[in-house]
Amino acid sequence: MKQFLNTLYVMTQGAYICLDHETVKVEVEGKVQMQVPLHHLGAIVIFGNVMMSPFIMARCADDGRAVVILDRNGRFKCRVIGKTSGNVLLRQAQYEAVRDRDKSALIARNMVAGKVKNARHVLMRAARETDLPDEEVQLRKAAGIHADVLFHLKDETDIDRIRGREGESAAAYFDVFDRMVKEDDRDSFRMNGRNRRPPLDPINALLSFLYTLVLGDCVSAVEGVGLDSQMGFLHVLRPGRPSLALDLMEEFRAVLADRLALTLINRKQITGKEFEPRPGGAVYLNEAGRKTVVMAYQKRKQEEFQHPLLNEKIPVGLIPHIQARLLARHLRGDLEEYTPVLYS
Repeated sequence: MKQFLNTLYVMTQGAYICLDHETVKVEVEGKVQMQVPLHHLGAIVIFGNVMMSPFIMARCADDGRAVVILDRNGRFKCRVIGKTSGNVLLRQAQYEAVRDRDKSALIARNMVAGKVKNARHVLMRAARETDLPDEEVQLRKAAGIHADVLFHLKDETDIDRIRGREGESAAAYFDVFDRMVKEDDRDSFRMNGRNRRPPLDPINALLSFLYTLVLGDCVSAVEGVGLDSQMGFLHVLRPGRPSLALDLMEEFRAVLADRLALTLINRKQITGKEFEPRPGGAVYLNEAGRKTVVMAYQKRKQEEFQHPLLNEKIPVGLIPHIQARLLARHLRGDLEEYTPVLYS
């Protein structure tokens, strides 16, 4: 039996979240605006000036339910967690794999291969759908670079060269990313490469916001199976960085976050009006834009996807959790290799 729990996103400034028996209530200016059974929620994400009672925060920590705190623009601030869970032997196996350069490189290589193949899938789909011959040529050329990266990646055993291959594919991908935006929207969503911290244009602001949402789900997934989210294989280890969660999200960020961003733009659900400039050249989604994106993201997570390894349909929102479990099984020695999720 598959269980997929919702994430509660609270963006209204000044809201207060409390627990009444087993029901979560969200109050604004003393009035209850919504309520939902606690057991229906897998996580709570709050934006900016939103308060939570200590009781519900402690209950979420006890239950292993994620509480993520972001600023008003969707930038990560902190995550509330309870006692360390999971099998200590699994984490020991994870640490040993990180120290083993050969094993670490093999896991990273498979993750990058999944990312490159899924990004190529997005490019090829866009090339088939465009009516502009020049645009099709550009997209197919970028897809060809991805195919070349995949060809050479299978023989790579050095982690730095694997990271270099990943960087090569990412550069080609973002060079043509705005070619996947419909022509009449390109003036508002023109992209000059990938930029962040802060994002400098609307399309990068949209991608960064979506990546924050996906990353939160990946952190919950890896910690939910008992892995250490900071001990990754592909991303360099740094204090406070959830390297393993960043590793995991690489595989499906193109299909989950990037495709959703393009859909929102091309269907005009997100326009230039949903962004606001900030001092220093930064650009962020405004409150209306954030609400639109969060609703679309939640809907996307409910859609079903045929998982190639499990050979059954699952909600898209479960993919991080399933991949985290597959990684845990590989680290325990139950699976010979870690298999990335591939879209077709």
